[in-house]
Amino acid sequence: METTRTLGRSGIEVSALGFGCWAIGGEWQAADGQPLGWGKVDDEESVRAVRHALDLGITFFDTADTYGAGHSERVLGRALGKRRDDVVLATKWGNVFDEDTRTLTGHDDTPAYARRALTASLARLDTDHVDLYQLHLSDLDPVRAAELRDVCEQFVAEGLIRAYAWSTDDPARAAVFAEGEHCAAVQHALNVMQDAPDMLALCEESGLASINRSPLAMGLLAGKRQGPQDAGDIRSRPPAWLQGFGDGASADPEWLARIDALKEILTSEGRTLAQGALAWIWARSPRTVPIPGFRSVAQAEQNAGAMEKGPLTEAQLTEINRVLDR
Repeated sequence: METTRTLGRSGIEVSALGFGCWAIGGEWQAADGQPLGWGKVDDEESVRAVRHALDLGITFFDTADTYGAGHSERVLGRALGKRRDDVVLATKWGNVFDEDTRTLTGHDDTPAYARRALTASLARLDTDHVDLYQLHLSDLDPVRAAELRDVCEQFVAEGLIRAYAWSTDDPARAAVFAEGEHCAAVQHALNVMQDAPDMLALCEESGLASINRSPLAMGLLAGKRQGPQDAGDIRSRPPAWLQGFGDGASADPEWLARIDALKEILTSEGRTLAQGALAWIWARSPRTVPIPGFRSVAQAEQNAGAMEKGPLTEAQLTEINRVLDR
């Protein structure tokens, strides 16, 4: 398969698979104590995993200032070191947090905060520019979002960022950002269990890349059968928006049954289940760039290995739709 993709109309080339850096931020929480991370993490293993991913051809890393309350950006910046220019770095802004207590304290959608947040992210990532800067407030009022789009254009003019995007699951909102000259992408949920035809259509019409979060459905498409034992893991107390998990962090039996029904197709050609889930996304649209999370060298290796196997076939996509009754 083509192992690189272009971020929309920006001309920025990335590996067809990106790595999502939410998990390597470690533990952080909402003001009410709700866990927002993926539990404890070993920073040295995270650094090794990032560097191994680079060696395996991964050139796109997606993080956010709020992941681990700044910690993910710091770890990623350290891991990249002198190889910063070999990669395309994406981060996000809009949330306000306390680095010392690792707590999310609110959000700020003002233009002034966008600049402060970008300045802080550049320092944590140890770089002079961000390649893709993403608005992290998915339900923001479109009128305010248009203002922030114009702020991003100013950042491009100043050389602080190369392109920008909105992380939202609403195509109408994404279309507001798409009107900006240097808007390159939209980041949205997409996996074999949660298709997003309207968003993919917008990406096609507007010339945007589709950056796919939750490509492995928070681990369910990687074969995770039960919830995490770590109290600091968001899946141990899943918020309402987190689909596929029921009370007590156990996986939703209906989801597991559907995943089981797809297993034979997804694991064709010697793929692991996770590799098959990524292969579905690539087959779904040539604009997609899935960004699975990782916490170890082994996970980095398995995810990167999906690129060698390439996308599923059109016939397999049709069969999956039939099995899922779509």
